[in-house]
This record gives sequence, structure tokens and C-alpha cells, in this order.
Amino acid sequence: MLADEQTSPEQFAAYRRMTPERRLAQAERLYWTARELKAAGLRSLHPDWSEEQVAREITRIFLHART
Repeated sequence: MLADEQTSPEQFAAYRRMTPERRLAQAERLYWTARELKAAGLRSLHPDWSEEQVAREITRIFLHART
């Protein structure tokens, strides 16, 4: 599903009213939240992995991610 199929007109209007700084801050929060969620998923799938292994895999995944 595309983002515009999930985003209401009110949300689009709110994003347009944001300053560029605010939009960047929102994007940064989203990025770090995605990394935290991916780490939690990896820990669940691989309980035997060390934090270093989890961190390495997150870096690999995000380095090669496509939108």
C-alpha cells in the first residue's frame, strides 16, 4: 500500500504546515524508531545473538534498504 493511500488529507495539510526543521526532526525520529523496531525483531528471531551482532545486522539492513 502506498503512503498516500494511508495518509489522510488532514495529515498531508499538517505536514505541509511544518517547518523544514520540524519535518527533518520527524523524519529522524521515524528513522530511529524503525531501527529500534528492527532490533527488537532481530532479538526475537535470534535470541542467541549478541548486541554487537544485532547492531551489525541493523547497519547492514539499513545500508542496503530501498524505498
